[in-house]
Amino acid sequence: MTGHETRQQKIRSFDPNGVGLQNGHFIGLPFDEQEAQIVLLPVPWDVTVSYGAGTATGPANILEASPQLDLLDTDVPDAWQMGIYMRQPDAYWLEESQKLRPSASQYIDFLERNGQLADAPEMAALLAQINRRSEALNDWVEGQCESLLSAGQLVGVVGGDHSTPLGLMKALARHYPSYGVLQIDAHMDLRKAYEGFTYSHASIFYNALQIPEITQLTQVGIRDYCEAEVQLANESGRAAVFYSHAIRRQQFEGAAFKSIASQIISTLPEHVYISFDIDGLQPSLCPNTGTPVPGGLALEEAHYLLAQLVEKGHRIIGFDLCETAGLGHEWDGNVGARVLYKLANLMGASHGLHLL
Repeated sequence: MTGHETRQQKIRSFDPNGVGLQNGHFIGLPFDEQEAQIVLLPVPWDVTVSYGAGTATGPANILEASPQLDLLDTDVPDAWQMGIYMRQPDAYWLEESQKLRPSASQYIDFLERNGQLADAPEMAALLAQINRRSEALNDWVEGQCESLLSAGQLVGVVGGDHSTPLGLMKALARHYPSYGVLQIDAHMDLRKAYEGFTYSHASIFYNALQIPEITQLTQVGIRDYCEAEVQLANESGRAAVFYSHAIRRQQFEGAAFKSIASQIISTLPEHVYISFDIDGLQPSLCPNTGTPVPGGLALEEAHYLLAQLVEKGHRIIGFDLCETAGLGHEWDGNVGARVLYKLANLMGASHGLHLL
């Protein structure tokens, strides 16, 4: 019996109108990893966060909240039949994150008190250790994603903080000669080695732009940034930034969001990677995320933008969802699960994945 036949059998016996099953699977779906066409890789890591911690258990929070969702997606009817599977968060990397986070907090507090590394070798040693383990995490993510992509599955990373998806972007660069990135975020994340952390959550797109196959970075919803980041974006030749205040000003002056979405999408090539930091949304939707910022997109605006991207013929080759608050914040997990389901469904639809 082939994996495809197994998936078909499970589709026929599964009731999408029934109670949400607490079976340890995303949204209570019946599929195993081998049967799934889309695999979600949790990366439980938030070592370098500079404000609120806790997103390391964000993937577990999303998974726990997900059975509360109904399965019908009006953008992609019967999308659940594609086969979506979310792994359990990796216990080793969660333990590493929780072990290193106090050291990172101590080091960040040292910097905020105007400490100088030249005068504190013990702090320099902490920084070096965190950078080594962050590199090891990125290598692990890249290896896991490469294995899944080589098996013909589509992949989404579920963070954790926003440093976590770099390995997926690197793996995709071996499968696509060029691609663009659509980033929904409150922050530009273009700082070089922020606070000394090579793989800081605030440095993810500085690091991503070191991947030559990424030919375009389009940032949407940006509303918290520094001068150096704006300068880097302006000088890169590969970035387009749609600041939150500029989007709202266009709307205040009569522009429909449809035309704004078209402007955004026009900057992107055929193959697109989606990087969705949940703080790109309005804070009422993600109140316990690590670095909330007033303003942001409504959930329906974000979903419309993504659906239009697919409708206009772009192919979503991978994605991440990061910075969802951790266990104990059910609302954040509920919203995160909805965003994650939409991302997975639209990615599958953009590839024409077969249903039953």
